[in-house]
Amino acid sequence: MDKKLKEKLKKKLKEAKEKLEGRLDSLGKRNKKVKGDWITSYPEFDGGNLEEEADEVEEYGNLLSVGYTLELELKKINNSLEKMKKGQYGICEKCKKPISQARLKAYPQAAFCKKCQE
Repeated sequence: MDKKLKEKLKKKLKEAKEKLEGRLDSLGKRNKKVKGDWITSYPEFDGGNLEEEADEVEEYGNLLSVGYTLELELKKINNSLEKMKKGQYGICEKCKKPISQARLKAYPQAAFCKKCQE
């Protein structure tokens, strides 16, 4: 892979990382004990309207799954950035063949070639 494309993909990964971290920060706070983990904010109750509180608990449940999905995507991005540092970026984790440039342009955090992903 040429240096110019690699730098472009690195920039794209870093921008996606910042965006994901911002979204995760809006859902809760970073877990200081576990790197790459966020704690979704649980709603505070004042003993008021039970229906509203039930809605907030349901929303909290939805946010947990969203946060988990975002954390997984962030992990893929961080893994790709680490692979770039080690010179292993763009190599399929399964078959060890190069991942196509078209695939990496579309999804820079791809860990598998198209064939192995299926």
